[in-house]
Amino acid sequence: MGFLAQRNILAVEEMDRPDCDPQRLERTYAQFGLVNAVVAGWRRLYRRDLLPRFSPTGSTTLLDIGCGGGDVARSLARWAARDGLELRIMATDPDPRALAFALAHPSLPGLEFRPTLSSELVAEGFTADLVISNHVLHHLPGPALQALMADSEALATRFALHNDLQRSAVAYALFSAGTLPFFHRSFIRADGLTSLRRSYTTAELRQLVRPGWRVRPGALFRNLLSYDASGYDAHRSAGHDRGA
Repeated sequence: MGFLAQRNILAVEEMDRPDCDPQRLERTYAQFGLVNAVVAGWRRLYRRDLLPRFSPTGSTTLLDIGCGGGDVARSLARWAARDGLELRIMATDPDPRALAFALAHPSLPGLEFRPTLSSELVAEGFTADLVISNHVLHHLPGPALQALMADSEALATRFALHNDLQRSAVAYALFSAGTLPFFHRSFIRADGLTSLRRSYTTAELRQLVRPGWRVRPGALFRNLLSYDASGYDAHRSAGHDRGA
């Protein structure tokens, strides 16, 4: 698949077009929960990367940048509640259509949605213990990606984790075949393939990271871009925690 040799930064996802079919867009947001549960791996990331950084005695705050329909934020809120932990989430997205879908769902304790950009939150002096995003990186050219990292450094007091697709021929073929029988009335399949064409390889992402950031491949053809603001990762790698 030679067309995957380089990022296709000119490809546009259908759901990002302002004049896209609103019913198909609604179905796309509704199906994100299922798709992300299968391919994005947030349950594992919650247990492995986020939970160890929760406050053991009080509330933990989390910022979800580019939350889309809000399915990841809602999952994190539910998991924390089941674990008996207090998690306050600010989920943001500049697209009013995404926020309208997210706000149409029943509210969850500690979960708030807001139509804003990470740069606007930085200007306000907003901070959160944890900063995350899901499927945002492939939308960004290099300078915008570095701006997001800079914003994350200013916003996260403990840890930032950006989870995205990893471009590869195998991932493209598997997603194409696996979704072929499904999602005919939404943008999931077409936009998923476009997203893979736009996404970074792990090597490309490593060429763009700012100092202090770590890039590692995740399960199911993922890229995980993380920033440890608290020194937890250095402490763990030195063998000072029980998981070492």
